[in-house]
Amino acid sequence: MIKKYIPSLLILTILFASCTTNNPNDGYNQPVYLAPGVGLGTIIAVVISWSRNKSILWAILHGIFGWLYVIYAIIVGKK
Repeated sequence: MIKKYIPSLLILTILFASCTTNNPNDGYNQPVYLAPGVGLGTIIAVVISWSRNKSILWAILHGIFGWLYVIYAIIVGKK
């Protein structure tokens, strides 16, 4: 079951690695600001949670966890 998710996990790993790498030789580093708000992981988690549970409370809780719940839902699959 895990074998069919390996390409997705590989893409997510590459995405996270590319977002965190930094070239120290470019001479300029732009500061990274984290702003409060709703991110893509929150939106995806809420949509997945609502489609699976039909509960606003669960959707809010899963929205707080964001990408962790999205990865969990991918690994576990449908109920």
